[in-house]
Amino acid sequence: MPIQSIDPATGQVIEEIDELSDAEIDERISRAARAYGVYRRTTIELRARMLSRVADLLEAEAPLLAGGITLEMGKPLASAIDEVKKSARACRYYAEHGAAHLADVEIRTEGMRSFVRFLPLGVVLAIMPWNFPFWQTFRCASAALMAGNVVLFKPASSTPRCALVIEKLLARAGYSEGIFQTLLVSADRVRRVIDDPRVAAVSLTGSTEAGRSVGARAAQRLKKTVLELGGSDPFIVMPSANLEDAARVGVRARTVNAGQACNAAKRFIIHREVYPRFEELFVRGMQELRVGDPLDPETDVGPLATREAIERVERQVRESVEAGARVKLGGDRLPRKGFFYAPTVLVDVPKGSPAYDDEIFGPVASLFSVSDVDEAIDLANATRYGLASSVWTTDRNERARFIDEIEAGMTFFGAMVSSDPRLPFGGVKDSGYGRELSREGLREFVNVKTIRL
Repeated sequence: MPIQSIDPATGQVIEEIDELSDAEIDERISRAARAYGVYRRTTIELRARMLSRVADLLEAEAPLLAGGITLEMGKPLASAIDEVKKSARACRYYAEHGAAHLADVEIRTEGMRSFVRFLPLGVVLAIMPWNFPFWQTFRCASAALMAGNVVLFKPASSTPRCALVIEKLLARAGYSEGIFQTLLVSADRVRRVIDDPRVAAVSLTGSTEAGRSVGARAAQRLKKTVLELGGSDPFIVMPSANLEDAARVGVRARTVNAGQACNAAKRFIIHREVYPRFEELFVRGMQELRVGDPLDPETDVGPLATREAIERVERQVRESVEAGARVKLGGDRLPRKGFFYAPTVLVDVPKGSPAYDDEIFGPVASLFSVSDVDEAIDLANATRYGLASSVWTTDRNERARFIDEIEAGMTFFGAMVSSDPRLPFGGVKDSGYGRELSREGLREFVNVKTIRL
């Protein structure tokens, strides 16, 4: 069955691409296994030079590559350019720091020399999403390749063209056949790849449901996994915060990539002393956003990426309102071609509604009022997710409480949450396990081997 690439700004089909057959999947796995036998023996210096060439290509061709992202998944062109350049930074980071992160670690023991060496595992299956089709892929693949692994890349079915462009780019950078391959297959056919004994490990970025399925399948085969899943991140504002800055950043934190980011702020938890003013500033900021053609440089918010995505957001908002939430702004899709949803603010959101309990992957913010730091922490943790959090306070005691008591893999103070190649990225609870980026991400898919001489 062909995989369709659809322009979310118009709803029109761009291209149909045939899925791989079972025989073609098996051939790609064989090719990866053969390539690993050679690539694992390359020097770290060579791997660094190859990643540097990838970074050079990404930087030089960022506008062209970004146009393909915008066409296929709908983010504004400027955001797509930033994504490509950020992908280059990840490659550059591991090219510059990979050797140090993979260096032997000496262990002091009596009588014998002991150390730890970090060796590659083999073929890594990377199952990546559509919302950041370049960045998510490179933040996984750059680390895997630097460690000496080879990659089978299963992209989202809605972004096949981006996936093929990435594969060709790595080939142009000098990676020989089999080191990085794209698998254009539907989600229900990934099981055969996970089950194959030549595949050593799996990395997935996606929904919690997908993480459970992939994690369980890999666990049956005793294969290492890293799962970066959903989030319902709190954005907490206390009385000492600069409300103008908090509201301005909060609007961006909720609507970046049209709200389609696992680490986007989704639940705004505001101290009651400053709630009225923050709500006024925040609603005004959301109202001023320009929704439209993602190729227009004046556009702030583009379309949602797929028909299924906008239908899911519509259902979640409708069910939340039926449960008692009030719409302060927006609350519906826009009457135009494509998959555009209005920036939306919900208040009085009841427990048990989708806007309280679930992740809404669109430009929809839920506002809550709390009386003190204890209530803020309790509400922040009242979710099955635990990816990230943003906190706005200058009170040192409050900061200490939030650092230790918020159940999340990341907490940013006075800023929106973002990923950085230098910092570990990942969550806890239903947001998954393992880490990407930094030294920790590089060491996820290695054999941590103990040596005594």
